[in-house]
Amino acid sequence: MKVVIALGGNAIERPKQSGRYEEMVQNVRLACESISSIIQQGHEVVLTHGNGPQVGNILIQQERASDIIPPQPLDVLGSMTQGWIGYLIQRELRNVFSRKGIRRRVVSVITQTVVRRDDPAFENPSKPVGPFYTEEQLKALDRKGKNFARVMHEGKYYFRRVVPSPDPLRIVEGDTISNLVESGDVVIASGGGGIPVIIDEEGSLSGVEAVIDKDLAAEKLAEAVGAERLLILTNVEYVKLNYGKEGEKDLVSMNAQEARRYLQEGHFAKGSMGPKVLACIRFVEWGGRDGKIAHLEKAIEAMDDKSGTTIVP
Repeated sequence: MKVVIALGGNAIERPKQSGRYEEMVQNVRLACESISSIIQQGHEVVLTHGNGPQVGNILIQQERASDIIPPQPLDVLGSMTQGWIGYLIQRELRNVFSRKGIRRRVVSVITQTVVRRDDPAFENPSKPVGPFYTEEQLKALDRKGKNFARVMHEGKYYFRRVVPSPDPLRIVEGDTISNLVESGDVVIASGGGGIPVIIDEEGSLSGVEAVIDKDLAAEKLAEAVGAERLLILTNVEYVKLNYGKEGEKDLVSMNAQEARRYLQEGHFAKGSMGPKVLACIRFVEWGGRDGKIAHLEKAIEAMDDKSGTTIVP
């Protein structure tokens, strides 16, 4: 079947790792081993990935070098990380293919995602990005045009920049990506949710200071290529009811109506599992066969319906 696989941040940078290049390469290499096995089973695979830690690191670098090199806007940072992470996945996947004798081309596509100019998220920035600041550090910053929120981190309160997280409408390069997939290429696209852009009345594109949820954008990518399955890989094997509370329960399967009810009841956190479940709901309501949320290390089992949570129409 044709499947869009969304790699979570743990596929690139694991918790408590430093983000060193060597660590990232090893993490990507392990993910590519699983992906290659799925391709060997005869599935058509389109890949997308997160970029949160990497954009955060670049923001820290920009801040510390701002008196030497002019900082770049968020849409440019998104494009930078798409190239950076896409290159690692593309290279390591080709290496695995070469070793296993898989004759497939791999290509990364710098991808833009259209959002609405009047999306309510622009009036209510809520997505944290970049470093944590003390109150004293915040006072010393150039805060022009930026919003900050008070957040808890390791038992202490800090301040962190927050940006809009608008809903994705469509993938600008969707037709190109679909054509590449139809030609037999393994495509890496829409990294970090895609570069957020708006379209003016004349049809011109402009980048905006925002971050699009990777999983919601993965669903739009799945629509663009006509996928049958959306597989979201993360660091848990199953979606849970009452997560971390009494009565916690693994959800092996649910239909879209059940999933939406659980989402509205608050079982799935907005910043983590919520968007993953919503992406799967949207996908099956669009016409996809199923959406799956599974552990990165059990991707093959998830494709064989032996692990993970399945959401059906």
